[in-house]
Amino acid sequence: MLDHVSISHQSGLVLWSRSFTPAFASLAASSASPVNALVREALIEGKDADGFERDGYSVRWQLENSLGLVFVVVFPALLPLAYVPELLGRTRQLFVSMFRGVLEDLAAAMRGGDTKPLGLLEERLKVERWDMVFDRCLRDCEGRKDVKVEPEAAPPSAEEIAKNVQALKTRMRQKTASPSPRKSTASTAKLMRKWADSPVSAGDMAALDYSEQGGEIKVDTTGLVSADAMGSRTANGYEVAEWDFKLPSEEEILSRDTQALTVKEEASTWSLFSRLAGRRAVTREDLGPVLGDMEKNLMDKNVAKDIAEKLCEAVGTALVGKKLGVKSEVQSAVSAALTRVLTPKTSTDVLLDIQRKRAASEGPSPYAITFVGVNGVGKSTNLSKVAFWLLQNKLRVLIAACDTFRSGAVEQLRVHVRNLGALGEEMGTSKVELYERGYGKDAAGIAKDALAYENGFDVVLIDTAGRMQDNEPLMRALAKVLFVGEALVGNEAVDQLSKFDRALRDFTGARKRGIDGILLTKFDTIDDKVGAALSMTYVTGQPILFVGCGQTYTDLRQLRVGHIVQALLA
Repeated sequence: MLDHVSISHQSGLVLWSRSFTPAFASLAASSASPVNALVREALIEGKDADGFERDGYSVRWQLENSLGLVFVVVFPALLPLAYVPELLGRTRQLFVSMFRGVLEDLAAAMRGGDTKPLGLLEERLKVERWDMVFDRCLRDCEGRKDVKVEPEAAPPSAEEIAKNVQALKTRMRQKTASPSPRKSTASTAKLMRKWADSPVSAGDMAALDYSEQGGEIKVDTTGLVSADAMGSRTANGYEVAEWDFKLPSEEEILSRDTQALTVKEEASTWSLFSRLAGRRAVTREDLGPVLGDMEKNLMDKNVAKDIAEKLCEAVGTALVGKKLGVKSEVQSAVSAALTRVLTPKTSTDVLLDIQRKRAASEGPSPYAITFVGVNGVGKSTNLSKVAFWLLQNKLRVLIAACDTFRSGAVEQLRVHVRNLGALGEEMGTSKVELYERGYGKDAAGIAKDALAYENGFDVVLIDTAGRMQDNEPLMRALAKVLFVGEALVGNEAVDQLSKFDRALRDFTGARKRGIDGILLTKFDTIDDKVGAALSMTYVTGQPILFVGCGQTYTDLRQLRVGHIVQALLA
């Protein structure tokens, strides 16, 4: 039994709809409607082209790109209605064939912002008795008996089980019988190091004393910032520079291997789609080989395989039924699909969020940013870059040393705070301070105390211990602190990021708070292989706030959607 069926224009205008149950009729008018979820999560972002489930409902749809129409069917998720794809196809065929003329007029009028032809369509629906036509189509599809259901796989036989057990025992015996590596008999005793021929003097000791008892350490700020990497000051504050993808120069092209370059150019995205330009309206069969090559190109640029498949499916869905007259139309369609994925759905203006938090708080209530991620991605280093950017915006920053596991983590932050303090004095900006309680302490307790530290700080940056996404005890500890940003690089980022996000939602109780933003590190080492940015944004739907691309405190960049699209399709 169906719950809802509708026909809409891709602009959101509903041309015809019917709800079969009173419960869904009331739900359809609310923001929780599965149809609204379809618009937000699939049509706008180009995701889940085969359908999805939401709040107990299954949503299936088909597009008619030539007229900009969306055909939607909603039914209970527990009912295996195998006839729904056929119903969608036949409904689309009937509706388009009966009302093509007025639909073409409506599509042209919608591009100009005119909805007058909608009234003409409503009259035609009544005259042609569309409700009765649909009812006959529905009864015909429901009554079909030739829908094939795939049988379940047969369980393994006793012979197959015995054979597998015997093979496992054989492998175990071979592993046990394999010789162990020989141990070295050479002496490994460490020799005492000899530093000098004469005893160390008091002056030498004083010169080597970097402890607080040895007096204040003078910081040489030369080399801590790069003048070439500085951003700009605007009316809203100091903004870091933008990351700009640069195409290879002629000398770089000439220096490459000519044969490899030729192969790469022949496989470029635009040359692949140029095969379809100037033809009739393209079909799914026309797009098959081209989308397959596009998927390989995206994977070559570090886009995760499943993300590349879904993205190519979205591009194909957007192009089916259209006449690709010129190359620019193909570029626009592919760029639009990538842009839908990368466009942020939440605010990327951290400064504005900080100002709102300060205005809404009656007492001291700093804005907290927690940096989490796997080991070795550069959390502490990039936290310091963000701290320097906040100092440039005249904000008072407290850094909480919550990595109480890794040796040297607290000392590393202490050096950064000392450097940032010296830079702050030169710029005449606000203060920066380190909040630490040593090692072996409860990280969440330190973060809580840092947030309650009454010293007039605007922002608290929380550094955490690196953890792998499959380490449940460490992942569970994340429920005690807030999360805003993370830095990950590589194709494995999809697995890491999805598990971080799921763990945060599982362990934060009723709040169900997941990842709020992403910070990508080592961005200066990847050339045009920016697929990790696309994959991570696709998985979480959250924006990439910054990218790190160097060793100085100014090596922080903003990442624009157009730059990523340009690099992916270069």
